[in-house]
Amino acid sequence: MSFPFIITLGVITLIALLMIIVILLQSGQGGGLAGIASSGATRQVLGTRQAPDLLEKITWVLGTAFIVLCILINFMIQNEGPEESIIQQQAPQQQQQQMPAAPGGGTDGTPLPGDGGSQQPSQDQE
Repeated sequence: MSFPFIITLGVITLIALLMIIVILLQSGQGGGLAGIASSGATRQVLGTRQAPDLLEKITWVLGTAFIVLCILINFMIQNEGPEESIIQQQAPQQQQQQMPAAPGGGTDGTPLPGDGGSQQPSQDQE
């Protein structure tokens, strides 16, 4: 893995943890954990309505950064092998395993060598 990939992955992890904290601090319909933070110093510093607005803005910024970095990290992934799916890689192995051991066994619907092959099944006539 490349160094920028690891750094970007670390930043995404940090943003995710910050988003968890900020979202839990927001007050929902039931009050949430925001009641703990906004009961004391937060109301005095930011006012009654500014704390939820600030938390909402922080959530939007962190969410946008998270989505953008998740999209960008897909372009940083280095493909070291050929661009084949697992099914394409396993297909030759399965074909070798499914090869019949002896030809002319008649189990695959082909006629046996002594059967004439082109004869039609007989029908009873009255």
